[in-house]
Amino acid sequence: MTDALLSLPPLREVIARHGLAAKKSLGQNFLLDGNLLDRIARVPGPLAGASVYEVGPGPGGLTRALLRAGANVVAVERDDRALPALAELGALAPGRLQVVGGDALDYDPRGTLPGPLHIVANLPYNIGTALLVRWLTIEPWPPWWASLTLMFQKEVAQRIVAAAGSDAYGRLSVLAQFRSRPRIAFDLPAKAFTPPPKVASAVVHIVPMDPVLDVPMARIEAVTAAAFGQRRKMLRASLKTLNGGIEALQRTGIDPERRAETLTVAEFAALAAEL
Repeated sequence: MTDALLSLPPLREVIARHGLAAKKSLGQNFLLDGNLLDRIARVPGPLAGASVYEVGPGPGGLTRALLRAGANVVAVERDDRALPALAELGALAPGRLQVVGGDALDYDPRGTLPGPLHIVANLPYNIGTALLVRWLTIEPWPPWWASLTLMFQKEVAQRIVAAAGSDAYGRLSVLAQFRSRPRIAFDLPAKAFTPPPKVASAVVHIVPMDPVLDVPMARIEAVTAAAFGQRRKMLRASLKTLNGGIEALQRTGIDPERRAETLTVAEFAALAAEL
C-alpha cells in the first residue's frame, strides 16, 4: 500500500469537488465512514493480491478500502460524474484499479483480472436484486466468482438468508441457498449513509457450494416462480401453472395442501428433480 492511499482527502471533499450529489435515479447512497468501508473490505477474507469486481463505486469510498486491503480492482460505474474522481484514485495505485464507464447490467468482468473474482459492492438499490439473481443462476457451476460481499436494504438481506417457514422466506431465499451459503455479515443504520435512505442496510456474504441436488438451475427457477408467484395458494393450485408440477408433487410425496413458504430448499430441489 502506498502512503498516498493512507492520506487521501475526506470523501465529502471529493464529492463536493466533483459535484457528486447522490442521484436518486441511480439508486445512490454514499457510505463515507472509512472504518465501516474497511470493515466491508475485510468480509471476504484477505484480499492482498486478489482480484475484486466492484459495482457502482461512486466517489470511490469502498474502492479506497479495497485498494488499502491490497486488492486489484475492476470497477464499473454508470455515473460519468464519478469517473474523474476514480481516475484520481487509480493514479495513486498504479496498475491496480481499472475503471469501466457503463451499466453493470451490460458488463461482464470475466477476463479483466486473473483468477476467480471476489465481487464486493455497495450495490445501487435499483439493480441490486437483479444482479444477485444473475450471479446466483449462472451456468456452469461452480461460478466464475469466488465470493459475493454485497450491501442490500436490510429487508432484502433478510430474504436472502431466511429459513423456510419465516415471513421473509421466498423465491430469493431458495435461489440463494440452493447452491451457495449466504450469511449476514453485519447491519448498517440508515444514518451511516449520505443521503440517509429510509431503511437500514446489511452486508451479505455469499460463497458458492455444491448444489443441494444435481438439478439444473432452470428447473429451480421454474418451480419457485410458480410456487411463490401465488404464495397464498396451496401448492396444488399454484403448481397447476407448471407443466408436470402436480405430477412432481405426487411423486415426491409433498402434501399438496402446503404453501410455498413451508417447503425447505431441499424439498424445492426434489420437486425440480421430478419435473
